[in-house]
Amino acid sequence: MARQKHYIFNQLTQNFEVLEMPRSRKVLRFVLIFLAFLGITFLFAILLFTFFKSPKEKSQARELEFMKLQYEIMNDRLDNLEALVTDMEQRDNSLYRVMFEADPIPTTVRRSGFTGADRYADLYGYKSSGQVVNTARKLDVIASQLYHQSVSYDSLFAMARNKADMLAHIPAIFPLKETEIKYISSYFGYRPDPIYKIDKFHSGMDFSAQLGTEAYATGDGKVVDVESNEWGYGNMVTIDHGYGYKTRYAHLQKAAVKKGQKVKRGQRIGFIGSTGKATGVHLHYEVLKNDVQIDPINFFYNDLTPDEYEQILQQSTLPTQTMD
Repeated sequence: MARQKHYIFNQLTQNFEVLEMPRSRKVLRFVLIFLAFLGITFLFAILLFTFFKSPKEKSQARELEFMKLQYEIMNDRLDNLEALVTDMEQRDNSLYRVMFEADPIPTTVRRSGFTGADRYADLYGYKSSGQVVNTARKLDVIASQLYHQSVSYDSLFAMARNKADMLAHIPAIFPLKETEIKYISSYFGYRPDPIYKIDKFHSGMDFSAQLGTEAYATGDGKVVDVESNEWGYGNMVTIDHGYGYKTRYAHLQKAAVKKGQKVKRGQRIGFIGSTGKATGVHLHYEVLKNDVQIDPINFFYNDLTPDEYEQILQQSTLPTQTMD
């Protein structure tokens, strides 16, 4: 198609002449058209990259969404793990450490160990920094909890071994077979003395039984004394159980152990008699803690049910007369 020409009427020549555009105007027109083209192209590119992503960007976006999903799943698992560890801590403090008479571990100690400069400084400055830092912090807290819980279990294991040994040594049974005890003739505390006829402190319990009835060690230990007197406790055996505990078995007909001998709970240590200051056949039994006599009634828990213990506790309040 031929380019359309434009004409203008020349007053001087009274003729129509072809209109020629000046060169400068042609250049300006070209520049304007070129700039308009660039602007449209730039605007198109912006719209294209804003609303339409390249295959590489789409791939990266999918990877980012996948990573976010994995972080969310990981944080859910960490929350469950943290709840489990917290439950272990509560059981440790409120049950296990109470059983072994150990002080609970404070929460501040269990979750300590992160001091000094910000250990997460290198993780900041990125779009997902908050999520990454949160996950890292949870991991560190759980790691600290698990470390202190492991240390606690190590100490509990050691205490359990010591506790088992202690439980075997502490007096915990009657010094006679229950079926051979006729009755308990006197309890711990101030009682009428059969000879002096005044109230005197009775430092143990008197078990009445047949002459020659076997007496038994009430806990594991070592015989530290075997005495033979015509007055006082008469023939007596003293056992050191460790952990500050000792037991005495007095007025025996004769002893069945020797000084320095190790004995086990339930092992025969002598035979009941009426030697020394005794008004009848019986066993005077004492429990000492740190060399101070304490009430033996609290050390029969292996042989008594709660109801039987309550019954014998009521009987101990009656004003019975001692037999020694």
